[in-house]
Amino acid sequence: MVKLAFPRELRLLTPTHFTFVFQQPQRAGTPQITILGRQNSLGHPRIGLTVAKKNVKRAHERNRIKRLTRESFRLRQHELPSMDFVVVAKKGVADLDNRALSEALEKLWRRHCRLAPGS
Repeated sequence: MVKLAFPRELRLLTPTHFTFVFQQPQRAGTPQITILGRQNSLGHPRIGLTVAKKNVKRAHERNRIKRLTRESFRLRQHELPSMDFVVVAKKGVADLDNRALSEALEKLWRRHCRLAPGS
């Protein structure tokens, strides 16, 4: 049975990890959200989130966006390539309801699966 946990190893934790992705990313995006990805050598995907207060004013909206993004990643982690991902929320993402945000994330994960080297 496939484990769908979200342990610490699946997260980008330090500024160095984020900088690594920002240097030469593969981009997939919508007007409200962008996912940057870069190949890693760990054998599993990792995720980092950036939801700026400038783009999403209210804390409960930022938390909702992060929660839904983590859940989407957790459910798709075994289908994703071995890459480090940074999800960047842009203006307007708070206007999406939960279903629309989940659908946008699914579309972007599929796009990254197609863009990944060796897929």
